[in-house]
Amino acid sequence: MKTNLLYATLLLSTLSVAQQKEITMKDAVLGLSTNLRIENLNQVQWIPSEDAYTQNVKTKYGEALVKRHVPNNKVDTIFRSTQFEGNRIPSLNWINNQKAFFNQKGAFKTVATNGQINNWINIPANAEDVEFDATNNQAGYTIDNNLYFVDNAGNTHQITKDGSYNIVNGKSVHQNEFGIHKGIYISPKGNYVAFYRMDQTVVTEYPIIDWSVQPAVNKNIKYPFAGTKNHTVTLGVYNPKTKQTVFLQTEPEKDQYLTSVTWSPDEKHIYIGILSRNQKHLKLNQYDATSGQFIKTLFEEHDDKYVEPQHELYFIPGKTNEFVWWSQRDGFMHLYRFNTNGKLINQITKGDWIVTDIVGQNAKAKELLIVTTKDSPKERHLYAVNWENGKLRKLTKEAGTHNPSVSTSGIYAIDNWSNDNTPRKIDVINTTSGKIDNLLTAKNPLEGYKTAKVENVTLKADDGTDLYGKLIYPNNFDATKKYPVIVYLYNGPHAQLINNKFPASGNLWYDHLAEKGYVVFTMDGRGSANRGLKFEQAIHGKAATTEMEDQMKGVDYLKALPFVDAERMGIHGWSYGGFMTTSFMLRKPDVFKVGVAGGPVIDWRQYEAMYTERYMESPQDNPKGYEGNNLLTKVNNLQGKLLVIHGSLDPVVVWQHSMDLLKESVKAGKQLDYYVYPNHEHNVRGVERVHLMQKITDYFDLYLKPESTK
Repeated sequence: MKTNLLYATLLLSTLSVAQQKEITMKDAVLGLSTNLRIENLNQVQWIPSEDAYTQNVKTKYGEALVKRHVPNNKVDTIFRSTQFEGNRIPSLNWINNQKAFFNQKGAFKTVATNGQINNWINIPANAEDVEFDATNNQAGYTIDNNLYFVDNAGNTHQITKDGSYNIVNGKSVHQNEFGIHKGIYISPKGNYVAFYRMDQTVVTEYPIIDWSVQPAVNKNIKYPFAGTKNHTVTLGVYNPKTKQTVFLQTEPEKDQYLTSVTWSPDEKHIYIGILSRNQKHLKLNQYDATSGQFIKTLFEEHDDKYVEPQHELYFIPGKTNEFVWWSQRDGFMHLYRFNTNGKLINQITKGDWIVTDIVGQNAKAKELLIVTTKDSPKERHLYAVNWENGKLRKLTKEAGTHNPSVSTSGIYAIDNWSNDNTPRKIDVINTTSGKIDNLLTAKNPLEGYKTAKVENVTLKADDGTDLYGKLIYPNNFDATKKYPVIVYLYNGPHAQLINNKFPASGNLWYDHLAEKGYVVFTMDGRGSANRGLKFEQAIHGKAATTEMEDQMKGVDYLKALPFVDAERMGIHGWSYGGFMTTSFMLRKPDVFKVGVAGGPVIDWRQYEAMYTERYMESPQDNPKGYEGNNLLTKVNNLQGKLLVIHGSLDPVVVWQHSMDLLKESVKAGKQLDYYVYPNHEHNVRGVERVHLMQKITDYFDLYLKPESTK
């Protein structure tokens, strides 16, 4: 009996130790993509035109790609790994239900369901911006800013020959703002190629130094600073049969932006959103695709602050004269059905929530499958909405962040989702009956680790708006003790930190800090994404003012907690978060003892025009706003310890921001700390990010721990 009791005690002790593994810095930074990777299913994707999906499975014979039919779950083997080079099934992209393509050592090949593998489209190894028209066995790409096209006969067309440092063809333009993510638009039937042409001759040149070679080499980039001359963008249409290019009559002499480029299903027209330079006025224009002539303006949108188009047109299935338009005209991003004469037929979705994605359609039911924030700004759920009457049906049931993909018919969806306490579930949803079948419930990779206690927090802004945050408690929490605090923030446009998804903390670095005895707090203030136009536009013309007011609500909340040491508070953020961190250290210098600012904007006149002028107007139109948040004029206020970090190759927030800050600190006799990551751009990625996060953590340890000095 004594022996058994001793054994049981030892076993419990062993289990207790096993459950107390610490999250190392390497775990915190790289773990979720390496040793702490969440269990997943491989190559799960719908087969075109079938209610069946693929899955890569392991068998005693090696890998196999199987087809799973729904709803009967019948399984067929499509491919085995022995059919492919290296005895591995490559990542496949389905062209139709009989054929897929893949990239093998830079060469594109097709594989048919009968196992036959053939060479496919010949694309040079140095090609960039590759855009496939897989249905028609065609592709466009760029080399040295010129556009090329491979037609379905295998012939290569050089569409442009004027590509140069100043003339850019076939690439994404306008600094990837306004939802622009590519520069090549092959028509629906494959008969034409539309493309962006950007003339940036007048745009300011900016030096980027490559320090990896000896001697270092300068490479200039074109950078359109706020308030300066901008590039000119036009849209060309190439006909492979005639080998002629026509440019649409978009009035390129005007200072404007071209976005939401969309082909009509019949290839007769191209629709473009023409946005004014000040971003307050949008026209949706229709152009003749063969002649380039302007046909008409379908409608216009105006806003005193800004209009921000973010999506292409989505044509109603089976219709060439009806489309869905995304708009924030009622204060929230919703869907509107128009005809091609510009008449509003109906508003499809409405309410104090937003649509984040259209993921599919059920043409027979006249439904769009959409992802929305209807249940909570912190969650994403799949809904079906009838595009004629707006009737909504919720298809996902569990709270969390859902990422669905939809079959061609729209009858089934594969939902890959998580929430604070669920690492991953993958379900098949019948969108007509609502039936849900589980494919995977992933094990928790953090089981046995010292994860932090996380508490969801809701505070109120001055105008009564809910502000969502998370409070992360230190491990081995003792309510009688006082703990140092680190606030992590971004609080800028197009970003949201607080979501109901795994891990509960939102970032394993927070769990690592909790192990080290820190309270961590993070919150989305006004200006952040996915809360509607009023919430986002609250920062307009006065960056960091409203945001700091909201973050101070978080500070006041923290100071009211009996276990928080208000004299040992730190703050960290990157990019806009770096701007916010520096703003706090210089504009409210008595709040935080320590700040770490990564890639910070210091003077908005030195940031790019498209983004800056949307939120700040131009320097000419809003000089007081720019001066009010120019941090170079506030260096003399610094009281605490500030570490600034920058990548030497940063083409987004150019290096001069922080270099100018250093210069002003010398003038003011203020000591701040500085660290540069050679040959890193706007973010430090890969294994070197472990070094970065250790650098940041060490800085807080140095000045926030009880034994730290001033």
